[in-house]
Amino acid sequence: MRFLTSQSESIKKSLHRTSHRLLLQSIVALAGLCTLTVAAEDEQRVRARDLGVAPGIFSTGTNNAITDVAGVRVGQVTLREGDNVRTGITAILQHPGNTYRSRVPAAMHVGNGFGKFIGTTQINELGELESPILLTCTLCVWKAADAMAEWMLAQPDMQQVRSLNVVVGETNDGRLNDIRARPITAAAVRTALENAKSGPVQEGSVGAGTGTTAFGWKAGIGTSSRKLPESLGGWTVGVLVQANFGGVLQVEGAPVGRELDRYAFQNAVAARENTRGLADDRGDGSVIIIIATDAPLSDRNLQRVASRGMMGLGRTGSSASNGSGDYILAFSTAESVRREFDAARLQTTELANEQMSAVFQASVDAVEESVYNALFMATTMTGNGQTVEAIPLDQVRKVLRKHGIKK
Repeated sequence: MRFLTSQSESIKKSLHRTSHRLLLQSIVALAGLCTLTVAAEDEQRVRARDLGVAPGIFSTGTNNAITDVAGVRVGQVTLREGDNVRTGITAILQHPGNTYRSRVPAAMHVGNGFGKFIGTTQINELGELESPILLTCTLCVWKAADAMAEWMLAQPDMQQVRSLNVVVGETNDGRLNDIRARPITAAAVRTALENAKSGPVQEGSVGAGTGTTAFGWKAGIGTSSRKLPESLGGWTVGVLVQANFGGVLQVEGAPVGRELDRYAFQNAVAARENTRGLADDRGDGSVIIIIATDAPLSDRNLQRVASRGMMGLGRTGSSASNGSGDYILAFSTAESVRREFDAARLQTTELANEQMSAVFQASVDAVEESVYNALFMATTMTGNGQTVEAIPLDQVRKVLRKHGIKK
């Protein structure tokens, strides 16, 4: 009897150990499944139109990107090194030729000037671009500018050039990136410039958007375009943004930021302890907006286009806070307004003022959608001791349905 009792107890212990092991295996399997599910969800990022968000009335270009403007190319280098480097370079080239010798008209608008944008005074003075455009992190602008100047001086037919006005914009990615390390290199700049291409543009946590955030979520690079009907000129407008700003996110009017419980001034307004917002979040940050078009525009009318960029930004919920650097640069690629560097006289054909309204509308709509793409395509990222989550698209869908944006 004692043997039977002992054997019975042994069997019970064995069964208990087996059950315990199976339980642990199940927990590990479920944990792994959860991890895979989160990772898969993070990877399955989609653009605004895949969520039913399509601002405005005009159609997009082929790729719904700034590169839909013929000749415009984008090159990006993403730097993710160790635990602390999360930054990069985004280059925008206006046309396939030498940008110094064949210049495009351009103009700047400053929504709020808390930032660094190299080359702006000459753009405002002369109304033209003589270099590609680089975007990077705040403390890297000078290194990027020096590297681009070196690259340009080494190009064919540049042997006699003794002055360059290179153009470099920035936003501060110091939350996820060890910005004081200033990790941008001349090699990274050259790679972005030399590998620039037309066609689809990678969005989200890439290039100059690698470490940026917006509205409390991970953001990055976003782009969009609009193609006007032939009756309105048939022009294309393309936009690219480096999103790194704050505010109260709204998507085509739907109060997404409020509904997801993450928005600027949240603690002051909600006055509750369990808020997920940052107690000191005042919507600060920055955004660089690049607007390209093949409409033949003078620098004066490009300045008017650039100013409309703030309207598209405002639609998304930004109020251009005190600590935000909000810069919009617009240029035209049209051959009829191109400026040769050594021309004694310029004879151009440009669009009349009365024909500008559709271009304005297209610009506003494309800016808005570019910001959404920067948010929706970004992925959760850890760097510099912090993690910034990607905006949860399943919850965004629910808010959009609730407010009649998506069926």
